[in-house]
Amino acid sequence: MARLFLIDAVAALLTLLGWYFCFSRFNRRKAAKALKAVEAACDGFGQLVETYWVGSSRVQAKLRFAAHWFDNARVTVRLLPRPMPLRWMLSLWRRERETVTFEADLDYAPSVRLDVLRHRWLTPTKKRKTGSGMRDWTIVHPGPVVLTTRNQWTQELPPVISTLMTSRGHDLLSVRFRPQSPHLAATVELEALADADAVAGFLNVVRDLAAGASKSRH
Repeated sequence: MARLFLIDAVAALLTLLGWYFCFSRFNRRKAAKALKAVEAACDGFGQLVETYWVGSSRVQAKLRFAAHWFDNARVTVRLLPRPMPLRWMLSLWRRERETVTFEADLDYAPSVRLDVLRHRWLTPTKKRKTGSGMRDWTIVHPGPVVLTTRNQWTQELPPVISTLMTSRGHDLLSVRFRPQSPHLAATVELEALADADAVAGFLNVVRDLAAGASKSRH
């Protein structure tokens, strides 16, 4: 009996180890593909100078730009924790997404804290059915809503908000400005960066956001 238990335990351990190494390799290949697209998008004006892993599902890479656009720039690729079966199932249940986050310091630290999140949801106006048996939906496109703890709207915010409204950053999940380092952080879904052109578009949006923040200083 004890021998059978030991055999089962060894088999379970080997299965878990095989799972871990197999999906760790899968995550590394996926992250390497994403970083390769970032490097291709930066060709001519920036390069990856250092890459390191934090655990088995997150990799960070430092960026150095030829032009003085950003300081202490880095990109972080967060993948699903596939090597850990329980954590992976929990992340799937929570509908977590794989993301790419760009972080950097600006020439001038923002004097305000700003968090911009994009959420979309649909609700039916009435529970009536059409002739085909489908619900009749009404889609409303509201304008921007800003929740602030400030009593006065400072002149530093309008250029940033204007950039967010006019830029092509429709795929951005979040944008954050902070007085502390890193001053700027922008997050997008990994699936949205399918190739170097998509990454270049993302970096252009981030550069527009940095330019919008600097306009408030002039």
